[in-house]
Amino acid sequence: MADPNHLCRPQLRELVERLAADEGRWRHLVRHAPDRRVYEELLLQEAESPAAVGVWLICWMNDQDTGYHDHDVSSGAVAIARGEVVDERMTLGSRPRARLYSAGQSFDFSASDIHRMAHAGGGPAVSIHAYSPPLRRMGAYVVGPDGVVRRTPVSYEQELRPLPAAAA
Repeated sequence: MADPNHLCRPQLRELVERLAADEGRWRHLVRHAPDRRVYEELLLQEAESPAAVGVWLICWMNDQDTGYHDHDVSSGAVAIARGEVVDERMTLGSRPRARLYSAGQSFDFSASDIHRMAHAGGGPAVSIHAYSPPLRRMGAYVVGPDGVVRRTPVSYEQELRPLPAAAA
């Protein structure tokens, strides 16, 4: 049964689309760094509020990539405010399913989805991410030389990056 204090995927998507369209809420936070993504918390409403949600602004530049990850117990949505990013969904037995998202587009995901986001090239990008319940933990995935996929727990305070291949 769904928790009435958590936003569902369509609600999360509507929220990020609304925030992405309101540049006054986030424009002053945009900063781009060549060696890492820059992220700023835009909103945090904890479990005791009517809608438990955390919203982040993420700034992207060339070659910046999250690596494959999940969001533990949090569903989410992403709206692209500027530039382009690629969302890849992990698949078994075939190439990942990749989709390019440009400014004005959005997507959502369940807590169990394993995906990877990367800057698509060209100019810097900005995306707005919402998670309900607010993001606290994630799992990062790597395929070892033996072909086994391993999950590593990651705090939301750590920047996601592709993990090196695990030893067999």
